[in-house]
Amino acid sequence: MVLPSAYLPPISWFASLRRGEPIFIEQYENYPKQTLRNRCTIDSPNGPLHLSIPIDRSTFRGGHCLMKDVRISTHTDWQRQHWYALETSYYNSPFFEYLQDDFRPFYERPWTFLIDFNEALIHQCCELLDLHPSIQRTDTYQGITQPSHQAIHTPYYQVFAHKHGFLPDLSIIDLLFNMGNESILLL
Repeated sequence: MVLPSAYLPPISWFASLRRGEPIFIEQYENYPKQTLRNRCTIDSPNGPLHLSIPIDRSTFRGGHCLMKDVRISTHTDWQRQHWYALETSYYNSPFFEYLQDDFRPFYERPWTFLIDFNEALIHQCCELLDLHPSIQRTDTYQGITQPSHQAIHTPYYQVFAHKHGFLPDLSIIDLLFNMGNESILLL
């Protein structure tokens, strides 16, 4: 199965890892704008919040850049902003206190390439989920396999569900902060 690189991917992306087949991350696709490659959606006090990692457009040639070559822009303090959004949204969730130290370092050190940042976060999430998939990058362009959407609508506890109802298929971090070790059961 070939999946796109993704910033804190949605639950459906992780549900695809449960199939037990080798997973390849497509690194030779042309970077598509406004996708999960540099965006994730979390639950916030005001409803769904979309977090976006700024991309350094100076490396794009003719408007195109391979995913493996996409650089993260250093012109904004996006890491501090994203961590603040995660902290604000999940501070009262059951497992934020226990998992915050697993995620905070990703928002404190500099990262050059988007695919490296995404991959490191995916491996951290797999470790916390006790998933052990074989994940590697493609050697040539393979195309993307659409992930399964079977597990994404299973309701679980969400901090702000009383305000705006259950929000399906948010970032995996929503599931981890709200369900902790039981997250794997929902995948």
